[in-house]
Amino acid sequence: MADHNDRTPNVPGPRQEHPAVGHGLPAAAPLLLEEPDDKQPRTQALRAWWADAWDDGGVLHDRWEDLRQAPALGWHGMANWLKAALGLAGISFVILLLDGATGALAAMLHSLLTAAPRVQVGTDTSTGVFAVIDQPIRTYIAAHSASLSISASTVYTVWQLVGLFGLIGGFARSSGARITWTAWGAASIAMVYSAAPADGRTVATGLAVLAWTAASALALRGLTLRPAFFTHIHNDGHQIEPHIHLPAPATDAAPDDEDDAPDNVHPLQKR
Repeated sequence: MADHNDRTPNVPGPRQEHPAVGHGLPAAAPLLLEEPDDKQPRTQALRAWWADAWDDGGVLHDRWEDLRQAPALGWHGMANWLKAALGLAGISFVILLLDGATGALAAMLHSLLTAAPRVQVGTDTSTGVFAVIDQPIRTYIAAHSASLSISASTVYTVWQLVGLFGLIGGFARSSGARITWTAWGAASIAMVYSAAPADGRTVATGLAVLAWTAASALALRGLTLRPAFFTHIHNDGHQIEPHIHLPAPATDAAPDDEDDAPDNVHPLQKR
């Protein structure tokens, strides 16, 4: 006997036909659970953001306007973010150049210093008038650089480079280069005087002084020993200050003395 209190719905099993089939009704279509497509909302949101970014006042639109107006505005008028980007790019480029140039400069300096020992110091390698000055300097460097950590040829090469720097920098009117040129010339003359042969020491020193003085015409060009006087003439010139003068209005005739006298003043009367 069936329990009428049992209200559990009769759900057809896998092999049980739907109740509507036996009564001549069409069978219900099976329910298909569609999985939500998450890609489509994301794509739509991305397209919406892209459209808003390129509208007036959008992020990309404003950045593009900054780039388009940058050539006309110049460095001082362009946007700050563009200045920062250009500055960062410039610094990165300089760092890359320095990174690449460091190896090249190190190799060049190494080749220069290793080629310096090929210079024969203290031997008769120079001829002519230049040998009167050059040979005593070579001899002095060779005699006083034996205890140094670098060779005498390297010291001689450095001495030549310093003199060249002082000559070129002094010609360009650099104060530091002119001081270097003066110290270099004094040191060169002292080395010639110390290492020149005793019989020709005076002549060699005199030629060194003359050569350095002649070269100083280029290194110290424009330099004068005359004191400079600066006279400041202050002339204000004529100053024109327009003024408008309005004539005073004509006053009425002065009244009689009797009219001006106050009413409470009366002359003395004799009785």
